[in-house]
Amino acid sequence: MSQVLQKVKSPIKIRLARFGRKHSPFYNIVVAKKASARDSLPIEVLGTYNPNPVPLTPTEKANGVKPFKHIELDFVRSKYWLGVGADVSDRVTFLFKRSGLLPEEWPAPNKLSQHIQKPTVKQSTKVHEEPREFIRSRN
Repeated sequence: MSQVLQKVKSPIKIRLARFGRKHSPFYNIVVAKKASARDSLPIEVLGTYNPNPVPLTPTEKANGVKPFKHIELDFVRSKYWLGVGADVSDRVTFLFKRSGLLPEEWPAPNKLSQHIQKPTVKQSTKVHEEPREFIRSRN
């Protein structure tokens, strides 16, 4: 009798829910049931993502500052939902990789659409301290 272990698909997914006006999108990063509509009431809102870059002042443009996209994210709750086994959409996977929540090669190297050449975790360094003497001698 051989049992084949299969990965069970989670009914919960972390994805983007669109808000905002025409040609000016704004997204909430939400935890929702897979079968629910994109903009329906989610289980939990983890953060926001604004794909429109923040406008730069003329002095910032002159200094060569790059425009950035605004992302807010609740790391603790995101780690919780990843630990529970919630599936993650492609775009949210990309955002989580950028923030360091997911490793660079997630879920597998052959399934990646975008590959980021950025280390997600710094290498730990060993620090050796001399032991202190907390007990006085009785002499």
